[in-house]
Amino acid sequence: MSEHHANYSVFSSVSSKEEALDILLMSYEALSKEQTNWVCNLANASSLLWHAYTALGIKVNWTGFYVTDKENDTELILGPFQGKPACQTIIFGKGVCGTAASTQEIQLVADVDKFPGHIACDGETKSEIVIPIVDLKTKKTLAVIDLDCLELNGFDEIDKKYLGELAKLISASCSF
Repeated sequence: MSEHHANYSVFSSVSSKEEALDILLMSYEALSKEQTNWVCNLANASSLLWHAYTALGIKVNWTGFYVTDKENDTELILGPFQGKPACQTIIFGKGVCGTAASTQEIQLVADVDKFPGHIACDGETKSEIVIPIVDLKTKKTLAVIDLDCLELNGFDEIDKKYLGELAKLISASCSF
């Protein structure tokens, strides 16, 4: 990759989802190498996610993060993202993001209308994937990665694998 940070967002020559997400992981590692500030790293990660999925032709309408509130550790607050304005707070256990935060399990939702208690920040969203970011030492939920799609079944097991790896990288590289 060249010295220009913006070049990390170029995914136009990828031939598969695996290749794009592998490049995303390598790009995140390079961009966060000497940076531990979670705002900086999650801002770049949300951009990488947006550009990777858009290059793949997956109709994402939101890629970003909700972060555990330092003042209330049972609530997520809106973090860096790409897309339309979003819900500002989500209680652990509520909706897809809150469920991922409380259970610390990836939520792969093929049809958000069939998810009990789904919180519709954007009524156009049809499917969603949310990945918890867990502190590797304390095992507390630090944040969640949230991707929304305008189509049903927008995400799959490949996304779970690679986005789970991204969550581990974020946990190891950020000071929350």
